[in-house]
Amino acid sequence: EIDLQILSKVQAQYPGIHINNEVVEPSIEQIAKYKELVAKTSDLQNIKFAWHKETSSEYQKRVTEKKELQKWDFIHMIQMLYYVKDIPATLKFFHGLLATNAKILIVVVSGTSGWKKLWEKYGHRLPLDDLCQYVTSYDLTQMLDELGFKYECYDLLSTMDISDCYIDGNENGDLLWDFLTETCNFNTTAPPGLKAEIMKDLQKPEFSFKKEGKFLFNNSLSFIVVEA
Repeated sequence: EIDLQILSKVQAQYPGIHINNEVVEPSIEQIAKYKELVAKTSDLQNIKFAWHKETSSEYQKRVTEKKELQKWDFIHMIQMLYYVKDIPATLKFFHGLLATNAKILIVVVSGTSGWKKLWEKYGHRLPLDDLCQYVTSYDLTQMLDELGFKYECYDLLSTMDISDCYIDGNENGDLLWDFLTETCNFNTTAPPGLKAEIMKDLQKPEFSFKKEGKFLFNNSLSFIVVEA
Protein backbone atom coordinates (compact mmCIF):
# COMPACT_ATOMS: atom_id res chain seq x y z
CA GLU A 1 0.00 0.00 0.00
CA ILE A 2 2.78 2.43 0.90
CA ASP A 3 4.76 1.54 -2.22
CA LEU A 4 1.80 2.34 -4.46
CA GLN A 5 1.26 5.66 -2.67
CA ILE A 6 4.92 6.52 -3.23
CA LEU A 7 4.70 5.51 -6.89
CA SER A 8 1.60 7.66 -7.43
CA LYS A 9 3.49 10.67 -6.04
CA VAL A 10 6.41 9.99 -8.39
CA GLN A 11 4.04 9.64 -11.34
CA ALA A 12 2.35 12.93 -10.47
CA GLN A 13 5.71 14.67 -10.27
CA TYR A 14 7.04 13.10 -13.49
CA PRO A 15 4.06 12.37 -15.79
CA GLY A 16 4.62 9.59 -18.33
CA ILE A 17 8.02 8.56 -16.98
CA HIS A 18 8.88 4.85 -17.01
CA ILE A 19 9.59 3.47 -13.55
CA ASN A 20 11.43 0.32 -12.51
CA ASN A 21 10.19 -0.78 -9.08
CA GLU A 22 12.26 -3.55 -7.52
CA VAL A 23 10.74 -5.14 -4.42
CA VAL A 24 12.87 -6.94 -1.84
CA GLU A 25 10.60 -8.76 0.61
CA PRO A 26 11.21 -12.06 2.48
CA SER A 27 7.51 -12.77 3.15
CA ILE A 28 5.76 -14.69 0.37
CA GLU A 29 2.42 -13.62 1.89
CA GLN A 30 3.29 -9.94 1.62
CA ILE A 31 4.48 -10.39 -1.97
CA ALA A 32 1.20 -12.11 -2.84
CA LYS A 33 -0.78 -9.24 -1.28
CA TYR A 34 1.36 -6.72 -3.19
CA LYS A 35 0.70 -8.49 -6.51
CA GLU A 36 -3.03 -8.64 -5.78
CA LEU A 37 -3.11 -4.91 -5.07
CA VAL A 38 -1.18 -4.11 -8.25
CA ALA A 39 -3.67 -6.20 -10.26
CA LYS A 40 -6.53 -4.10 -8.84
CA THR A 41 -4.85 -0.72 -9.34
CA SER A 42 -5.15 1.35 -12.50
CA ASP A 43 -2.61 3.80 -13.95
CA LEU A 44 0.38 1.50 -13.45
CA GLN A 45 1.11 0.98 -17.14
CA ASN A 46 4.45 2.75 -17.05
CA ILE A 47 5.70 0.83 -14.02
CA LYS A 48 7.70 -2.38 -14.29
CA PHE A 49 7.54 -4.49 -11.13
CA ALA A 50 10.11 -7.07 -10.07
CA TRP A 51 9.53 -9.04 -6.86
CA HIS A 52 12.37 -10.75 -5.01
CA LYS A 53 11.56 -13.08 -2.12
CA GLU A 54 14.67 -12.35 -0.08
CA THR A 55 15.97 -10.27 2.79
CA SER A 56 18.04 -7.16 2.18
CA SER A 57 21.15 -9.16 3.15
CA GLU A 58 20.29 -11.86 0.59
CA TYR A 59 19.67 -9.17 -2.02
CA GLN A 60 23.05 -7.60 -1.24
CA LYS A 61 24.83 -10.96 -1.51
CA ARG A 62 23.12 -11.84 -4.80
CA VAL A 63 23.70 -8.59 -6.68
CA THR A 64 27.28 -8.30 -5.38
CA GLU A 65 28.21 -11.84 -6.45
CA LYS A 66 26.57 -11.42 -9.86
CA LYS A 67 27.99 -7.91 -10.22
CA GLU A 68 24.48 -6.55 -10.87
CA LEU A 69 24.92 -3.36 -8.87
CA GLN A 70 22.25 -1.14 -10.39
CA LYS A 71 21.92 2.53 -9.46
CA TRP A 72 18.59 3.74 -8.06
CA ASP A 73 16.91 7.14 -7.77
CA PHE A 74 14.98 6.27 -4.63
CA ILE A 75 15.32 3.52 -2.02
CA HIS A 76 13.07 3.19 0.99
CA MET A 77 13.58 1.29 4.21
CA ILE A 78 10.25 1.59 6.02
CA GLN A 79 10.15 -0.13 9.42
CA MET A 80 12.69 -2.77 8.35
CA LEU A 81 16.07 -1.91 9.86
CA TYR A 82 15.06 -3.60 13.13
CA TYR A 83 15.56 -6.92 11.31
CA VAL A 84 19.01 -6.32 9.83
CA LYS A 85 22.04 -7.83 11.57
CA ASP A 86 24.57 -5.14 10.61
CA ILE A 87 22.76 -1.83 10.19
CA PRO A 88 25.79 0.40 9.36
CA ALA A 89 26.97 -2.08 6.70
CA THR A 90 23.45 -2.22 5.23
CA LEU A 91 23.23 1.58 5.12
CA LYS A 92 26.65 1.82 3.49
CA PHE A 93 25.79 -0.77 0.82
CA PHE A 94 22.47 0.77 -0.21
CA HIS A 95 23.90 4.29 -0.08
CA GLY A 96 26.43 3.07 -2.63
CA LEU A 97 23.55 2.17 -4.98
CA LEU A 98 22.20 5.74 -5.11
CA ALA A 99 22.32 7.61 -8.40
CA THR A 100 23.18 11.32 -8.54
CA ASN A 101 20.74 13.40 -6.45
CA ALA A 102 19.01 10.20 -5.27
CA LYS A 103 17.69 9.62 -1.76
CA ILE A 104 17.03 6.91 0.80
CA LEU A 105 13.93 7.20 2.99
CA ILE A 106 14.21 5.47 6.37
CA VAL A 107 11.24 5.17 8.73
CA VAL A 108 11.79 3.92 12.29
CA VAL A 109 10.32 4.66 15.69
CA SER A 110 11.39 7.97 17.15
CA GLY A 111 13.89 8.23 19.97
CA THR A 112 11.19 10.19 21.82
CA SER A 113 8.59 7.41 21.49
CA GLY A 114 7.34 4.98 24.09
CA TRP A 115 9.11 2.22 22.17
CA LYS A 116 12.54 3.48 23.19
CA LYS A 117 11.62 3.47 26.86
CA LEU A 118 9.90 0.08 26.59
CA TRP A 119 12.92 -1.51 24.89
CA GLU A 120 15.45 0.05 27.24
CA LYS A 121 13.66 -1.25 30.32
CA TYR A 122 12.37 -4.62 29.15
CA GLY A 123 14.31 -5.62 26.03
CA HIS A 124 16.68 -7.91 27.91
CA ARG A 125 13.77 -9.70 29.59
CA LEU A 126 11.61 -10.38 26.55
CA PRO A 127 11.76 -14.00 25.32
CA LEU A 128 12.73 -13.16 21.75
CA ASP A 129 13.35 -16.06 19.41
CA ASP A 130 13.84 -14.07 16.20
CA LEU A 131 16.09 -11.29 14.98
CA CYS A 132 14.98 -7.90 16.25
CA GLN A 133 17.21 -4.97 17.00
CA TYR A 134 15.86 -2.31 19.32
CA VAL A 135 16.90 0.62 17.15
CA THR A 136 15.37 4.11 17.16
CA SER A 137 16.05 7.33 15.27
CA TYR A 138 18.58 8.29 17.98
CA ASP A 139 20.68 5.23 17.13
CA LEU A 140 20.32 5.68 13.38
CA THR A 141 21.33 9.33 13.30
CA GLN A 142 24.45 8.42 15.28
CA MET A 143 25.27 5.71 12.73
CA LEU A 144 24.69 8.09 9.83
CA ASP A 145 26.94 10.69 11.47
CA GLU A 146 29.69 8.11 11.86
CA LEU A 147 29.30 7.12 8.21
CA GLY A 148 29.54 10.77 7.20
CA PHE A 149 26.22 10.72 5.30
CA LYS A 150 24.15 13.86 4.83
CA TYR A 151 20.55 13.52 6.03
CA GLU A 152 17.49 15.30 7.37
CA CYS A 153 15.23 13.93 10.12
CA TYR A 154 11.54 14.64 10.61
CA ASP A 155 9.33 13.42 13.45
CA LEU A 156 5.71 12.39 12.97
CA LEU A 157 3.62 12.34 16.12
CA SER A 158 1.62 9.15 16.31
CA THR A 159 -0.38 7.21 18.90
CA MET A 160 -1.59 3.62 19.13
CA ASP A 161 -4.69 2.62 21.08
CA ILE A 162 -3.60 -0.14 23.49
CA SER A 163 -6.78 -0.16 25.59
CA ASP A 164 -7.56 -3.76 24.58
CA CYS A 165 -4.34 -4.88 26.32
CA TYR A 166 -6.16 -4.31 29.60
CA ILE A 167 -9.10 -6.59 28.76
CA ASP A 168 -8.50 -10.24 29.71
CA GLY A 169 -9.13 -12.65 26.87
CA ASN A 170 -9.45 -9.91 24.26
CA GLU A 171 -8.12 -11.25 20.94
CA ASN A 172 -7.04 -7.85 19.67
CA GLY A 173 -5.35 -7.21 23.02
CA ASP A 174 -3.40 -10.46 22.74
CA LEU A 175 -2.19 -9.45 19.27
CA LEU A 176 -1.20 -6.03 20.55
CA TRP A 177 0.87 -7.69 23.28
CA ASP A 178 2.65 -9.75 20.64
CA PHE A 179 3.31 -6.57 18.63
CA LEU A 180 4.51 -4.52 21.60
CA THR A 181 6.90 -7.23 22.79
CA GLU A 182 7.93 -8.69 19.41
CA THR A 183 7.02 -12.06 20.95
CA CYS A 184 4.60 -14.59 19.49
CA ASN A 185 1.93 -15.64 22.01
CA PHE A 186 3.39 -13.34 24.66
CA ASN A 187 0.51 -13.97 27.06
CA THR A 188 1.33 -17.68 27.27
CA THR A 189 5.13 -17.51 26.96
CA ALA A 190 6.05 -14.54 29.14
CA PRO A 191 7.81 -15.16 32.48
CA PRO A 192 5.54 -14.78 35.54
CA GLY A 193 4.97 -11.19 36.56
CA LEU A 194 6.52 -9.65 33.44
CA LYS A 195 3.20 -8.82 31.80
CA ALA A 196 1.90 -7.23 35.01
CA GLU A 197 5.02 -5.04 35.25
CA ILE A 198 4.72 -3.87 31.66
CA MET A 199 0.99 -3.28 32.01
CA LYS A 200 1.63 -0.99 34.97
CA ASP A 201 4.40 0.91 33.19
CA LEU A 202 2.45 1.38 29.96
CA GLN A 203 -0.03 3.55 31.87
CA LYS A 204 2.71 6.00 32.87
CA PRO A 205 3.10 9.35 31.03
CA GLU A 206 6.47 8.42 29.54
CA PHE A 207 4.80 5.57 27.66
CA SER A 208 1.24 6.67 26.99
CA PHE A 209 -1.58 8.98 28.01
CA LYS A 210 -5.25 8.47 28.71
CA LYS A 211 -7.86 10.21 26.58
CA GLU A 212 -11.62 9.60 26.59
CA GLY A 213 -11.11 6.38 28.54
CA LYS A 214 -8.49 5.02 26.13
CA PHE A 215 -4.79 4.37 26.67
CA LEU A 216 -2.85 5.87 23.75
CA PHE A 217 0.73 4.61 23.41
CA ASN A 218 3.36 7.09 22.14
CA ASN A 219 4.02 5.55 18.73
CA SER A 220 5.88 8.54 17.23
CA LEU A 221 7.95 7.84 14.13
CA SER A 222 10.99 9.43 12.52
CA PHE A 223 11.42 9.93 8.80
CA ILE A 224 15.09 10.15 7.85
CA VAL A 225 15.97 11.28 4.32
CA VAL A 226 19.54 10.37 3.37
CA GLU A 227 21.20 12.20 0.48
CA ALA A 228 23.37 10.53 -2.16
